[in-house]
Amino acid sequence: MRVGLSRSLVRAIPSEGPPQDQPAWRGAPSVRILVVEDEVQLAEQLSRALRDAGYAVDTAADGERGEFLGRTEGYDAVILDLGLPKIDGLTVLKQWRDAGLAMPVLVLTARGSWHEKVQGIDGEADDYVAKPFQIEEVLARLRALIRRSSGQVTPELRCGPVTLDPRGARVTVDGRPVRLTSHEFRVLSYLMHHRGRIVSQSELTEHIYSQGFDRDSNTVEVFVARLRRKLGGPLIETVRGMGYRIEAGR
Repeated sequence: MRVGLSRSLVRAIPSEGPPQDQPAWRGAPSVRILVVEDEVQLAEQLSRALRDAGYAVDTAADGERGEFLGRTEGYDAVILDLGLPKIDGLTVLKQWRDAGLAMPVLVLTARGSWHEKVQGIDGEADDYVAKPFQIEEVLARLRALIRRSSGQVTPELRCGPVTLDPRGARVTVDGRPVRLTSHEFRVLSYLMHHRGRIVSQSELTEHIYSQGFDRDSNTVEVFVARLRRKLGGPLIETVRGMGYRIEAGR
């Protein structure tokens, strides 16, 4: 699917996720992504494609709003256009890095604009894509950035008998496919990406829902209970008063 400044090329998907009796969307694990792009049509195409791939997505149409969201909200990765109004993308990126924000940033550059690519990489961007681009390339690069940032070497995540395939949004236990809803998949994916450390309910809530969604940390308990029932065994540990953890050695 090629994306530039043309008509929308991806189908609309409701942001609140599929019904509870439906499996998770195909695509990447649903972590939280910020898209900072002033071209309305392109921003809509990216957002819809990312949601179709299972991501929770927030958008900003100018650098000032994007810088604020990136500084105040917790994102797992950012797609950042460089030619933004109010504050340009390179300045936004510099302000984030100066503030100690290390989330992976994928910059969008104009085709043939090699100096933008150099400036972006020098400004501590993690990767770049030139316009017009294929949506599949953006998704693949995002998956790789998120995987590297969480210390993953291989595309698949494994914890004991449980295997999670981010690209295909599939989960198996001892090779047997397990049917999960989108939110169950989001919770499991986030815990597996951060295995070995305690993840609080508030952090999980922040990362599985987009900004405009009605967030309720109590629903995390429901998702964890369902995961335990479906996956079996003591994969997800409750650390009383602190949150949940999947041990790194499992």
